[in-house]
Amino acid sequence: MAGSDEVNRNECKTVVPLNTWVLISNFKVKYHLLRRPDGTFDRYLAEYLDKRVPPNARPVEGVSSFDHVIDQSVGLEVRIYRAAAGGNGGEAGAEGAAAVTLPILEFLTGAPAAEPFPVIIFFHGGSFAHSSSSTTIYDNLCRRFVKLSKGVVVSVNYRRAPEHRYPCAYDDGWTALKWVLSQPCLRSGKEPQARVFLSGDSSGGNIAHHVAVRAADEGVMICGNILLNAMFGGNERTESERRLDGKYFVTLQDRDWYWKAYLPEDADRDHPACNPFGPNGRRLRGLPFTKSLIIVSGLDLTCDRQLAYAEGLREDDLDVKVVHREKATVGFYLLPNTDHYHEVMDEITDFIKDNLF
Repeated sequence: MAGSDEVNRNECKTVVPLNTWVLISNFKVKYHLLRRPDGTFDRYLAEYLDKRVPPNARPVEGVSSFDHVIDQSVGLEVRIYRAAAGGNGGEAGAEGAAAVTLPILEFLTGAPAAEPFPVIIFFHGGSFAHSSSSTTIYDNLCRRFVKLSKGVVVSVNYRRAPEHRYPCAYDDGWTALKWVLSQPCLRSGKEPQARVFLSGDSSGGNIAHHVAVRAADEGVMICGNILLNAMFGGNERTESERRLDGKYFVTLQDRDWYWKAYLPEDADRDHPACNPFGPNGRRLRGLPFTKSLIIVSGLDLTCDRQLAYAEGLREDDLDVKVVHREKATVGFYLLPNTDHYHEVMDEITDFIKDNLF
């Protein structure tokens, strides 16, 4: 069981940079306010408390973004990030609204590029219930991905639990992948095609895995999976879950609530969505499943789950690289204030460069 809050806060502060501690602690307080004991969720308050930023068609620090609805039937929206085409943020001679709308329209209707570039489909975290594609921390991370990859990032505003349970988030991920593959402007190379990487943190990492499995089933080529503290679980508690319960921001009680909110109402945590290689899971041996880069925080209570997931991929003879930062906590990749952050960003850069087919 978790120790006292005071002990855990003091221990956490000795490991985590102050600004990261403040950021994640604020999230924890807000999340506690939003979850109700009966399994419902205060969505109105969540939308009010979520710190968001609008898209910027005019480039900021060399990156522009815009929102685009890709499935009207469910209101599925993506935020698309790309490097600025020019230094002034608009077409020569264009003024006012035209200066920002013309580049967007020209991009969406553009032809394939001659030089290959990656398209990273990103799924934000939030344990299936929180955050969005416009949440500030994820907007910042997607901008970082544009700069390090020299490509395009498509951040998916998937439907969230408990209003939209399994498999809604996976279905939205698959819709986003199909949309990306259908867009000429996102194709590149001598034989034009979309060169897709799937990525996400927390629940987003879980979504990336399940979308990649469906892609393998459908014969869709993916360049790679990049999972950051991917959210997996299971009925039987692991050693890290028992040891780290409540010590570094997250408790088992929190995790159990989110799984109950997302999974089918009659399911337990050995459901394949939660425990992909568990007793009810599916092996991937023989499938053309993509290469994986697994980023693991050693002070995340689910770190054993993530390491077991990577081992499951290895057992099925799949290509996987694990970057295990033993002294990192959840969310370390959200702020550039530790060596963990910079070293992991270098790993992601190399992974994309090495696997861009």
